[in-house]
Amino acid sequence: MKYLVTGGAGYVGSVVAQHLLEAGHEVVVLDNLTTGFREGVPAGAVFVEGDIRDAAKWLDSSFDAVLHFAASSQVGESVVKPEKYWDNNVGGTMALLGAMRDAGVRRLVFSSTAATYGEPEQVPIVETAPTKPTSPYGATKLAVDHMITGEANAHGLAAVSLRYFNVAGAYGACGERHDPESHLIPLVLQVAQGRREAISVYGDDYPTPDGTCVRDYIHVADLAEAHLLALAAATPGEHLICNLGNGEGFSVREVIETVRRVTGHPVPEVVAPRRGGDPAVLVASAASAREKLGWNPSRADLAGIVADAWEFAQQIAREQ
Repeated sequence: MKYLVTGGAGYVGSVVAQHLLEAGHEVVVLDNLTTGFREGVPAGAVFVEGDIRDAAKWLDSSFDAVLHFAASSQVGESVVKPEKYWDNNVGGTMALLGAMRDAGVRRLVFSSTAATYGEPEQVPIVETAPTKPTSPYGATKLAVDHMITGEANAHGLAAVSLRYFNVAGAYGACGERHDPESHLIPLVLQVAQGRREAISVYGDDYPTPDGTCVRDYIHVADLAEAHLLALAAATPGEHLICNLGNGEGFSVREVIETVRRVTGHPVPEVVAPRRGGDPAVLVASAASAREKLGWNPSRADLAGIVADAWEFAQQIAREQ
C-alpha cells in the first residue's frame, strides 16, 4: 500500500510514518517544515517539502489513502492569531480534500483533538459529548471534522477522525521537538536537563485530589497503532470518530513527581495563575476505539511514557 502522510515531519506524523514503513507500506511524507523537522522524517520514507494546499501536485491514483497531520496546533497562538488557524487548518484541509477527490483517493485518517470538546460536562468523555471548543484551534479541528462528514456523505469518502488527548513518549528516533515547546512532559524534562530553571504549575486550586489539572496521557506508539487500525476500519461513505486515550488521568504534580523518579534529577516548580480555558479534568473514554478499531493500548504506564521521552530528550541533547 502507498500512503501520503501530511505533516509527517512532525511529532505524531513521523511516528505514524515509521509504523507504516515497519508494516511494509510505501510512505510519502508531505511537510512544509514550518513546525516539522527534516531529521524527523523516518528513513525509508520519500520526503516532499511542500504545503497541503498544493497536494494536487503530488497526489495521484497510486495512493491508497491519506493520513492528515498537517496543522497549526498551538492553543494560545490560535487565540491571538485565529486567522492563521482558519486559513491553515480549514482552508488547507479543504484544498487537500479537493485534491483527494480529483485523484480518486477515497480513504482518509484525520488527526483530530480532544480540544473539540472544550469544557466537558462529564468524564470520561465519549464521542457523543457536546462539542464546545474554547479556542480557535479546537474550533478549526471541529470544523474539519464537519467538513469530512460532508465529504463522506456526498462523495463516498471513507474517513476516520481520531481525537487525541495528551500524547507523549517517543518511538525509536521519533519524538517531541516542538519549538517553542508547550507540552507538559517535555517541558518538565527540560527542567531535569537543566535547560529550564523550573516548571510552572498553572493553578493549584482545581477541584482535583492535589489541586492541579488532570490529563489523560497516551503513548505515541499506541497512538500510531490506532492509525493503522483506522485505515483498515475506514468504510466508504462513513465518517467514524474515535477518542484515543487511556481512560485514566494523571495530575500535573503526578507528572512532575514521575519525572523526578525516572530521571533522578530535581525538578523545581513554581505555582502560576490558572490559564484561561484549562478544564480541571480531561479524560477519554476509548471504548469506541476498542470496539470499532480493535485498539488495545499496551503502554499506559506513566513512568514508561516518561522514560521513553527522557531517552529521546537526552539523545537530542547529545546531537546538539
